[in-house]
Amino acid sequence: MKPSPPPVKETAAKICPSIPVFQPEKASAPEFAEILEPFHADLFVVVAYGEIIKSNLLEMPALGCINIHASLLPKLRGAAPIQRALMGGEKETGITIIEMSPQMDAGDILAIEGLPISEEMTFGELEPKLCELAVKLLFDVIKKFESNLVAKMPQDHSLATFAPKITPAEERIDWTRPAQEIYNQIRGLSPSPCAWCQLKIGDEHKRLKIKRARLVKCNSCTPGAILTFSKEGWVVGCGKDALRLLEVQLEGKKPMLAEDCIRGIHQNVQIVDA
Repeated sequence: MKPSPPPVKETAAKICPSIPVFQPEKASAPEFAEILEPFHADLFVVVAYGEIIKSNLLEMPALGCINIHASLLPKLRGAAPIQRALMGGEKETGITIIEMSPQMDAGDILAIEGLPISEEMTFGELEPKLCELAVKLLFDVIKKFESNLVAKMPQDHSLATFAPKITPAEERIDWTRPAQEIYNQIRGLSPSPCAWCQLKIGDEHKRLKIKRARLVKCNSCTPGAILTFSKEGWVVGCGKDALRLLEVQLEGKKPMLAEDCIRGIHQNVQIVDA
């Protein structure tokens, strides 16, 4: 129950121990601006900060403030662009570096590059690829600032879509939806927080997180019905087609392959609404 530093702070302390690290409750608070001002910064870089930076900071650096955003803006502005891209079944996403403005993710584009999304890619697999791309683009933009070669391209705000924060209600699986939609939900929320459903095992109710699945064709499946639960696999019916569960995490257990989970359950199993 003790506070622990975020990974960015831990890494900074390890690699650059002489560089001070600050953790304000609100970045735009006047007292934090007073801390930053004496540094006379050329440029501020913001990544996934989760707070709208106000004008008192935006106007402070000589060259301005830039933001690294994990989508092809103006598409998917907001807090969860990577998850929303996967949950929406997008075939491509990418990184956009923008000049920051008071409006969320609405500033001029300084650099943009796409990244294809494979059919089976999860959030846990896509995020590090986007991080690698972001590093490359960031260095390119900084070099352009050094050479005074930065070009700005306004966003077409009429094309903007939004990627709000994932809510707990969106994590629960609705088996009446088509298998493709549930499959995308699983990919977008894996490995955390995970899409889940409620199981009844004998007389007990337990939450089952699904970390990986595969689409299965099914002509007339009953939503939520367990079609196969044996050494042949674990298949669940959906509103259209079905899903084969590949990797799961039963409440109180570690993540495991579905077949290992099946071997550990010796009672009747069914998916329930509550």
